[in-house]
Amino acid sequence: MPSRGARAAVFAQLTGAGRSEQVAQRLTDAILLGVLAPGDRLPSEAELAKRFGVALVTARDALGAVREAGLVETRRGREGGSFVLATEQTPERLLQARLRGLSQVEIADLAVYFGTLAAGCAERAAELASTDEAERLTAWLHDADFSSASDSGRNAGGFYLEIAVVSQSPRLVREQIRLQAEFGPMLWLCLTDPVMRARVYAQNQRTAEAIAAHDAAAARASVRAQISDLSAWLLAAKERLEQGAAADG
Repeated sequence: MPSRGARAAVFAQLTGAGRSEQVAQRLTDAILLGVLAPGDRLPSEAELAKRFGVALVTARDALGAVREAGLVETRRGREGGSFVLATEQTPERLLQARLRGLSQVEIADLAVYFGTLAAGCAERAAELASTDEAERLTAWLHDADFSSASDSGRNAGGFYLEIAVVSQSPRLVREQIRLQAEFGPMLWLCLTDPVMRARVYAQNQRTAEAIAAHDAAAARASVRAQISDLSAWLLAAKERLEQGAAADG
């Protein structure tokens, strides 16, 4: 379950002149990452406009776009409002198709960006985490389910969101949400492998321990090591897909 810090970052005001596309993207990313869960009731159009700092018509258009994408439904009446719909997990074959569409250089570059952001969040979290925050992060990880590929993917991403929250930077939380929506589903493809699931969980434990110990260097190194492992797996998977396509051809 994402913390209140992640949800607060979703609804933080937009910088500059907010557009409906920005609002829609913020809501879409939050839904796909589970920050806004199936059944959650969204704020009203007027409240969305107020929170994002945009015009009412902008919020209305954004909500309409998210509704057209099949991510929310709007109900009328006393108990009405806009509610997040349950979404089927993106089929692995679609993610693999996206993987085929990226070059190895692009995948490596995305991994560098993701790793740099996540490592920076971990370093800052280790510097700033209170005892209570460190204990909550450890408890969150202890309760997270890594027994299946789908749960592992959601919780692996959730762990990085929680670290970003502990970093006490709403901007970092929003960027982590955006980047995970773009790259996370591919990065967590490796969690179909039980060995990788166990490895990821153990690495996350080391990161949580480093944050609790206020060891910023160790927290940063732990995250970088994990992203390096995951990107190596992803590049190898990309190579296997290309070799398979060549063989079929």
